[in-house]
Amino acid sequence: MIDPRFSAVSGFPVDGCVGAVFQPETTGRQIVVFADGDDDSGVDWGRVGISEVADSRDFASGGLPSETVHDAQATVFGRLGMAVVSADPTQVSMLQSAEAPGRRVLSVSPELVHHVLQDVLEYTRAYRDGVDDLAERVLRAHEGNGHPAPTAGSLAAPLFADTPQATWGIQAVQADSSPCSGRGIGVAVLDTGFDLEHPDFAGRSVTAQSFVPGEQAQDGHGHGTHCIGSSCGPRSPSTGPRYGVAYEADIFVGKVLSDAGSGTDGGILAGIDWAVTNGCPVISMSLGADVMQEHPPYSVAGARALEQGSLIIAAAGNNADRRIGRWGFVGAPANSPEIMAVGALDQQLDMAYFSARSLPARGGQVDIAGPGWQVYSSWPMPMRYRAISGTSMATPHVAGVAALWAEATGRRGRELWATLCQESQRLMQPSVDAGSGLCVAPQ
Repeated sequence: MIDPRFSAVSGFPVDGCVGAVFQPETTGRQIVVFADGDDDSGVDWGRVGISEVADSRDFASGGLPSETVHDAQATVFGRLGMAVVSADPTQVSMLQSAEAPGRRVLSVSPELVHHVLQDVLEYTRAYRDGVDDLAERVLRAHEGNGHPAPTAGSLAAPLFADTPQATWGIQAVQADSSPCSGRGIGVAVLDTGFDLEHPDFAGRSVTAQSFVPGEQAQDGHGHGTHCIGSSCGPRSPSTGPRYGVAYEADIFVGKVLSDAGSGTDGGILAGIDWAVTNGCPVISMSLGADVMQEHPPYSVAGARALEQGSLIIAAAGNNADRRIGRWGFVGAPANSPEIMAVGALDQQLDMAYFSARSLPARGGQVDIAGPGWQVYSSWPMPMRYRAISGTSMATPHVAGVAALWAEATGRRGRELWATLCQESQRLMQPSVDAGSGLCVAPQ
């Protein structure tokens, strides 16, 4: 079926407006999802006027060149059983007709554009300053009214704080006391790329592929380098605390968002196909769209990745504002039931004010939670490090922990998903917010 319902925006707050939902931003191309188990070779592309077809299976390690994904009339992602097609919906719908030969078409959806915006740090600083000011005014008001001032405990003193040895997130997920390192486990981070010259990662196993036309895998934005740092950063950086969970994991950098912070479904699906082809047990995606409906291509991609031993972990979204009772909702692609959705916690193990809440429908649930407030991690040189907030920061913590459990147990796919949830630390937060609780590393 043709599905025109989706819009795509960053999960990040924009100019202080949390939870805004914008009009759909699409490319004019279509994502075609084929049925499982059918003949893979009989699609009659000529029927819809397409002659230039590229297939990921024709390229080493599934790494489709970014220009091929962008320029081909149809690009097939063999591991996922879908394609991005340059044709209008009426043309593509001809592939769905009963008399159409070859592999059956399950769905046709518009290709979305996704964004990562750059004002997260400034926004969180402003919020922190506002909280500090509010706390000071509350103290003065209590004292002026003859009431005792609140104690430090009643102001929710943090359970965790960064130390010279480890960031608060590393402590919270218990990575600093785990015997596991992620050795031998491939972690694919699909984002804005990676600073390939970052000194903290010298000597590490890094495989990089860009799926953004005209750009190399080098990170000109910063978001991807930060996420890779949280998931796979070093055990003993040359300066500062430990900030990475799976410090010996094999890093797979899939650049699916440009240096300007945008990318399309075609590039993201190409990245997933590449990660699955390379046998990565963990795929981390700190990207999303503020839309309530699940996007059919990601539901199928999540399910087929699980069947092949790859667990996709994605950010639930930052469209809530809990300070004013706005709970938000899990956006795409995390709202696909076959993709693990991650909520964000602060140092008190309370939900971060922006972290999205589950929807009362299939899909759209928060499955697990991780550290996502004022997270210190790597950043492209010369800055080297930066602290930012978001469910984007919680997601790589969970991905790193997943790599540790994959190493410890040998489990993959759905079994790895079940282990993460079963072994998580239960919290006082409702499950609609935190899912099964805080992800924790094997001990």
